[in-house]
Amino acid sequence: MNKKESEELVGVKEIARRANVSIGTVDRAIHNRPGVAKKTRETILQIISELDYQPNLLAKRLASRKTLRIATLIPTASAETSFWHAPLQGIEKASAELGQQGIVSDHYFYDQDSIGSFVEKTGIILQSKPDGILFAPSFIEESVSFSRTCKRLEIPYVLIDSDLPNDESINYTGPNLFDSGYLSGHLASYLVQPGDEILIVNISKEIDGHHHLLKKEEGFRAYFQTQSPIPVIRKVDIRKTDPTSIDEHLAGEFLLAGNIKIVFVTNSRVSAVARFLEKAGKKVLLIGYDYIDENLAYLEKGVIDFLICQKPVEQAYRAMLTLYQHLAYGAIPERKEFMPIDIITRTNFHVYRN
Repeated sequence: MNKKESEELVGVKEIARRANVSIGTVDRAIHNRPGVAKKTRETILQIISELDYQPNLLAKRLASRKTLRIATLIPTASAETSFWHAPLQGIEKASAELGQQGIVSDHYFYDQDSIGSFVEKTGIILQSKPDGILFAPSFIEESVSFSRTCKRLEIPYVLIDSDLPNDESINYTGPNLFDSGYLSGHLASYLVQPGDEILIVNISKEIDGHHHLLKKEEGFRAYFQTQSPIPVIRKVDIRKTDPTSIDEHLAGEFLLAGNIKIVFVTNSRVSAVARFLEKAGKKVLLIGYDYIDENLAYLEKGVIDFLICQKPVEQAYRAMLTLYQHLAYGAIPERKEFMPIDIITRTNFHVYRN
């Protein structure tokens, strides 16, 4: 027995030990032979995924000339927010690694302020007939329709950044939106005083009843339901995202409200609010999202107090590998993999990594 065969046997023994089955059962499951119960097969494949064990399945698949194609669909970074550069880095990192194993990744991008752009790109992806899809759902109704089509066509898909209601994806890797909002409320509670008002700011051209920003708002409000007395919480939905429109909405809110001391911005566009506050000379506690250059500039100056970050590079990278392991080995991942909720300040942002 040569070294490679010996190492592979050790790997099979460990899988068999963890699954509490025989080596022969593991071999049958790995090579998709009959005689293995469905539940046992799923257990074995899950252990294979956890151990990152890669037997000769890949070599056999390549020998059969079957190339796996993965399509990715995320928003493009814009002049208003560079957030989507980070998930793209994770996708590209995973694509480079998988490309060495014969996996082809095709990247598609849509305008996060345009439903038509999203629908157009989903149609192009479906026409290309990929083996699997990774996408970030910005528009709920259209994303649900797309996911249902994927399900009907038996195309496995994974989600990043935000989940969908009643979804049947094989995996969601990303933030727990409610919990991140709840944590933001907890942070704010340390500094809110009797009589202070809180302003929640949602900035997006598309805000509907299931929008991911509203899940953060829901979590934020939920924290204060546990407090007594409950502070006055105002909110403004800003659907025109150019700087002038944002400034006009915020100026109106500060004119109407007499004592806003805390502002919670539910997405990465917190820098636009910081710019207004700095220009208007207003000092409030400002909490927002995401480790991007335009936010870090205001964080370092002390205009932004806290950034809530959930590792967008890593979440996209993990989701790509999860989809690959499912396509190549039939691994059954956890339905949801939540990313850690990190609190970034002007003290620790220099050493943080997305």
